[in-house]
Amino acid sequence: MLIDTHAHICDSVFDADREQILERASAAGIGAIIAVGENIDDAEKNLHLAAQHRMILPAAGLYPTFLDLNLAAQMRDFIRKNRDRLKAIGEVGLDYWMVKDEADRETQREIFRSFIGLSKELDLPVNVHSRSAGRYAVAVLLESGSSRVQLHAFDGKAGAAMPAVEAGFFFSVPPSIVRSEQKQKLVKQLPLTCLLVETDSPVLGPSPHERNEPANAIIAVKSIAELKGLSEEEVIEAVTENTRKLYGIEG
Repeated sequence: MLIDTHAHICDSVFDADREQILERASAAGIGAIIAVGENIDDAEKNLHLAAQHRMILPAAGLYPTFLDLNLAAQMRDFIRKNRDRLKAIGEVGLDYWMVKDEADRETQREIFRSFIGLSKELDLPVNVHSRSAGRYAVAVLLESGSSRVQLHAFDGKAGAAMPAVEAGFFFSVPPSIVRSEQKQKLVKQLPLTCLLVETDSPVLGPSPHERNEPANAIIAVKSIAELKGLSEEEVIEAVTENTRKLYGIEG
């Protein structure tokens, strides 16, 4: 059962044909989807969708460009209230591509630390966004004593990733690996024991001009297999076991 570990299945671009999207995912061998969100509206929608579809595993988080301490506190309260229904906190993290001002970055780090603390308090995995901030996100996670961590679509170099690998963190690979030299280099150097697959639907697909969807997680599997000289079956078995380990999903 392959698991898409990071998808915005709540996105309104799926409202018209979400049933068909999920059917295609199932037909492609996707057994579950970790449904991440960017705000409370997304989190509520994820819970609603999960109640309708067994394959959707809901998460709740605040996208790192929301630099509002009150909003972050509201999200933490929401997560505590719904702890037993959620599979993860996410997505949360750092984004130095969008946020340039150092004072704003410090606010971003403060909010990120608060969600890391909550993940430890509630024993939930944290699903991390780290665009143009991979090394810094890893540093904050390590300083905070995180243990259940997924770094989604990591855009840094292998050198920045290795301390996270040593700490037992996981890295999820999207279908955009087929057009990303950076992600290809990263996958070549990281051990299979720390890899997951994701789609980040509706973005990060094999083509930048087409809507991505969870069925495309198999494209990431194929690329990992090719880059590491393994069979697709070996990769599916490994990333599925890694996902079960991180998220506590039973077979």
